[in-house]
Amino acid sequence: MRIGLFTDTYSPQINGVATSVLMLERALRKLGHEVFVVTVNNDILSYDFGDKFVIRIPGVPTGIYDYRLSGIYPLKAINKIKKWNLDIIHSHTEFSIGTFARIMAKKLDIPIVHTYHTMYEDYVHYITKGHFDSTSKKIVEYFTKFYCDKTVTELIVPTKKTYDLFKEKYKYDRNVHIIPTGIEVERFYKENIDFKKVVSLKEKYNIKEDDFVILFVGRIAKEKSIDFLIDNQIHLVRKNKKCKLLIVGGGPDLDELKKKSKKLGDNVIFTGKVPWKDVPNYYHLASCFATASHTETQGLTVIEAMAAGIPVVALDDESFNTVIKEGIDGYLFNDKKKYRNSIINLMSNKEKCVKMGAQALLSSNQYSAKYYAEKVLDVYNLALKGRNTSEKRGFFRRAKDIFKRGFHEK
Repeated sequence: MRIGLFTDTYSPQINGVATSVLMLERALRKLGHEVFVVTVNNDILSYDFGDKFVIRIPGVPTGIYDYRLSGIYPLKAINKIKKWNLDIIHSHTEFSIGTFARIMAKKLDIPIVHTYHTMYEDYVHYITKGHFDSTSKKIVEYFTKFYCDKTVTELIVPTKKTYDLFKEKYKYDRNVHIIPTGIEVERFYKENIDFKKVVSLKEKYNIKEDDFVILFVGRIAKEKSIDFLIDNQIHLVRKNKKCKLLIVGGGPDLDELKKKSKKLGDNVIFTGKVPWKDVPNYYHLASCFATASHTETQGLTVIEAMAAGIPVVALDDESFNTVIKEGIDGYLFNDKKKYRNSIINLMSNKEKCVKMGAQALLSSNQYSAKYYAEKVLDVYNLALKGRNTSEKRGFFRRAKDIFKRGFHEK
């Protein structure tokens, strides 16, 4: 199959959608399919056709993280895409490249599958700054329903949380396929880590062998609720002075959170943004992983942590509670008391922490990139089958009309 992935964000950018697209691309190729990518270039003026499998279209910065918007009908890209002779298009964005994906699917007369990655209602505050949030959320709902209902052949979501959004709130009456995003879990396996680099990182951040390290990996922004982790770190350090919170990533709230945690000294460590290829090493600095984010559609970093063999302490949210088995490979919390007790349980019982980490590793295998790609292929085949069925119906309708006209003419 010849597959076109259309996305506003792609490697070398580091975020959940970029990771998801890259993992899918690689896994589909390993399964023998030809995969092409259409994305946004960091250059405002020029196209990048340097890779025969990737087109990068000029993009304008949005001011929201690294995201850029392109034109919705980039003429220079169209002829190249036509030559790819695609069987199906899979869009991963509702914005400029997503609109272009819809146009190309119609132009090429092929099915389009869409994955809804982001709960946009949770991000409205970045645009409105707290003003007109209710109206803005209604607008987001309208455009989401329009894009996902009126213009795509099949819809994929990563979790039941997102499924419920479409089925219960948006009253979406078409197919919604729940397929958890896969990752290359083997990247995080202990046997694939260069521990010389891990030792070097420990020296860099002054992490000792007997330190208990709580890890967070992700964008340093309001919706990730990192302030919750910092606020509770004060209590945890009183219990154990060797408890450290390691925060990996960059983002708009980095400076503010550094100020907030200043009184905790080296019990809170910020690394800033790190290269994608180096991220697995940071998981092997940690004793456990923690997140209080309530805006995830799935939370890939939780699966990464589990693949690295460390237990997870996460907010009891639908994005996480379908992944984590309470008391077996991690803990779920609804308030600061449960969060603190969960961390203290792991700190005070090293053997239990190790056992839960081993179980987390086993649990992560169901989220492999190969399994993800196979499930996505099932949806592609369904979309193609539906198209073929539709074409057959159209053929028989046309034949019937011709027969009727001929009969009446006689």
